[in-house]
Amino acid sequence: MMKNKILVVDDDPGVCQLLTDVLSEHVFDVISAMAARPALEQLQRDNDIALVLLDLRLPDMSGLQLLQQIRQYYPNLPVIMLTGLASESDMVVGLEMGADDYIGKPFVPRVVVARVKAVLRRAPEPASTPLPLSRPSGPGFLFDGWLLNTHTGRLHTPQGEDIELTQGEYSLLSVLLRNARRVLSREQLLEMTHSDALDVFDRTIDVLIMRLRRKIEPNPKQPEFIRTIRGAGYVLSREVQVLHP
Repeated sequence: MMKNKILVVDDDPGVCQLLTDVLSEHVFDVISAMAARPALEQLQRDNDIALVLLDLRLPDMSGLQLLQQIRQYYPNLPVIMLTGLASESDMVVGLEMGADDYIGKPFVPRVVVARVKAVLRRAPEPASTPLPLSRPSGPGFLFDGWLLNTHTGRLHTPQGEDIELTQGEYSLLSVLLRNARRVLSREQLLEMTHSDALDVFDRTIDVLIMRLRRKIEPNPKQPEFIRTIRGAGYVLSREVQVLHP
């Protein structure tokens, strides 16, 4: 069985070694970079990297700047932030920019392993061929002409255009579609999308909802698909058709 390859980006050699030791014990191949530019060079050389563990403080550029470049050139690559920052705003910014999860320092090794496994498990299979623009198809969910293909993890507009989703966005949208017209609280959504993670950041769901609305709503400020039910949670307010292979 091919091992998942993890790229650790952190300027602390001790952290890199600790993560290498911990993840290697759980059948991962681990490579590390202690700055942003070597990390980008590694990503360009190696197409087999399955996930990036990214520190927010790097010597040559900020981790958020590196995250922005990763999202630009590798939109489907899962990224988990490593942060020793106490500021909640830094975590929110990272999540808004497309990070799939975060782990605070100092971290517990088993939490790192659990979250890495959870994000990889939620990762959809890469699309082998693009879907036809005029006729979206495949197993998944159809709502108001939109298609979420659960085999490829791709979202398609009613016109057949391909919309990139991060792993967190895909996981949350899948849960909402499976529970269409049912109001789900933040706690329920966190449980359904982060079942293996501990101490999950309680604003993650709000950030992901905001990002999904930007991608699917005609007017994100007046959402029609994903509606907020004050004091209760969120609901996907459309009829959903389940498509089978």
